[in-house]
Amino acid sequence: MSAKENLLHHPRFWKGFLIFLAPLIATNILQNLSGTINTIFVGQMMGVNAIAAIAVFFPILFFLLAFVIGLSSGATVLVGQAWGAKNIEKVKMVVGSTLFMTLIGGCLIAILGVVFAKQLLLLLGVDPNVMHLSLPYVQWMLAGSPLLFIYIIYTSILRGVGDSTTPLIASGMTILIGVMVTPILIAGYFGFPKLGIIAPAIATSIGYVSVLAFLYYYLNKKNHALKLDMALLRHIKHEPELSRIILRLGIPTGIQMVTTSAAGLVIIGLVNHYGSHATAAYGAVNQVLNYIQFPALSISIAASIFAAQAIGAGKSELLAKVTRTSLIMNLVITGSLVLLAYLFSKYLMALFITDPSVIELGQNLLFIVLWSILFFGAGSIFASIMRASGTVTAPMLINVLAILLIEVPAAYLFSDWWGLKGIWYAYALAFVSLCLLQALYYQFVWKKKTIKVLI
Repeated sequence: MSAKENLLHHPRFWKGFLIFLAPLIATNILQNLSGTINTIFVGQMMGVNAIAAIAVFFPILFFLLAFVIGLSSGATVLVGQAWGAKNIEKVKMVVGSTLFMTLIGGCLIAILGVVFAKQLLLLLGVDPNVMHLSLPYVQWMLAGSPLLFIYIIYTSILRGVGDSTTPLIASGMTILIGVMVTPILIAGYFGFPKLGIIAPAIATSIGYVSVLAFLYYYLNKKNHALKLDMALLRHIKHEPELSRIILRLGIPTGIQMVTTSAAGLVIIGLVNHYGSHATAAYGAVNQVLNYIQFPALSISIAASIFAAQAIGAGKSELLAKVTRTSLIMNLVITGSLVLLAYLFSKYLMALFITDPSVIELGQNLLFIVLWSILFFGAGSIFASIMRASGTVTAPMLINVLAILLIEVPAAYLFSDWWGLKGIWYAYALAFVSLCLLQALYYQFVWKKKTIKVLI
């Protein structure tokens, strides 16, 4: 296995880490851009009601992603350990078991989602004026959700074996197909039927089918370890023991995502009390924070994969090096972005807002919270290293408790003391507290445990 195939053994560890990390950061940014581009097309070509119609799918999508990202995080840890041990057969067993659960779960969600979409939208309180647009869009999106799930799972597992370049190529293809197909189907250009609101959903499915076909061809041509051949297809079945381990590792991640989402809804409700300008500033600041958080989250994902491979290879002594390298990368890369955001905050706010008073408000809020993203990144790294060894419950509980016992109560208390700014002080306090708690557990509890291979 060459250094290129297993970057864990790169002569310069930090360089191998960076080679893996760069495409991962680019992929996360591209995936976020994909949704933004689709929204722009819908808004520009179909108007405000169409934007409202597709916006109702976001909370539904988030809960679905909690399911699939949980599965992928559990599978990636096991794949990383098996790959580190150079056990290709176990890698394929994990991939097959995960794909089986994904297919079953995805098909059930698609069927139930299409049948009960209207009841779900009514439960969410969708405006009757946009129900005729929301219903077909949501039904088509849910019908195509198994394709999205398989795409997320497969690209995540590719990263587990140290390949972050193929997922980047796949992500670029999905965006390119979306940019080309969505406006054609919305307006009915070149003789295609004019599909209106369901065009983005169909374009999305076309994109995932195309990319999955590309991955099948590309991985087979490269003779990749994860090529979809008969040896792998034989493993797409229910493996009770593997399924239990994958779910045990993955469910805490799903719970954490749902908790974070619910807390976000509470916070936005609190922000809304300060009027539309506050809400606009909140949205703009969050857009900027998202792009700064992507590198931090990407570093934590890379840390988890490298740590899992080290454990699988029986080289637990490398875990300290993985942690140290990840924290330095967070300080350098995330820190640089934070510094740039401080320097160009006015221009960043102006990308999303035109009102000068709201731009100034957004700048003030950004100044309060920006620095704490460094602590958010460090806390994520500690949690990811522990997750790679199978320690998932404690980091998840620390995260959930930081949200429920620090972030949300502090947002209410600080907003009483300092108004809108208090909500952002609460964010900063939560990020710092989360980092310190994860670091303390990592140093004084987890490091004293015996690290064992999970499969």
